[in-house]
Amino acid sequence: MVVRDLSGHREFLLLRAYRNWDLPKGGMEAEETPLQAAMREVREETGLHDLEFLWGEDTIDTEPYAGGKVVRFFVARSAGAPVSLPINPSLGRAEHHEYRWVSHDQALALTVPRLRRVLHWALERIESNPS
Repeated sequence: MVVRDLSGHREFLLLRAYRNWDLPKGGMEAEETPLQAAMREVREETGLHDLEFLWGEDTIDTEPYAGGKVVRFFVARSAGAPVSLPINPSLGRAEHHEYRWVSHDQALALTVPRLRRVLHWALERIESNPS
């Protein structure tokens, strides 16, 4: 999960594929740690390289969905570098159709329940240690 500071408030990065809004995520490759995979996936999906893990490397996992899939999320801050939606070479197109930086409330309204739990967790982490 990626957040940024903008004019005194935090915004969360959401990515849209078809009708579904999601957080940056993806699978681990061989020999990668979960943190390395998270950083690579954010870079591949958004072009962001400037992630700072100001709230540590704690994680939260989603409950199983889509046949038992579980996603692990970290919270990272981006200084606000431009987001891009690069072409995924294996797909021949971008994985996502759109991105938005949104408030916590907007993120809750746009996402599915399994992600709302993650968003609540992230906000608690951020507010307990506003770096």
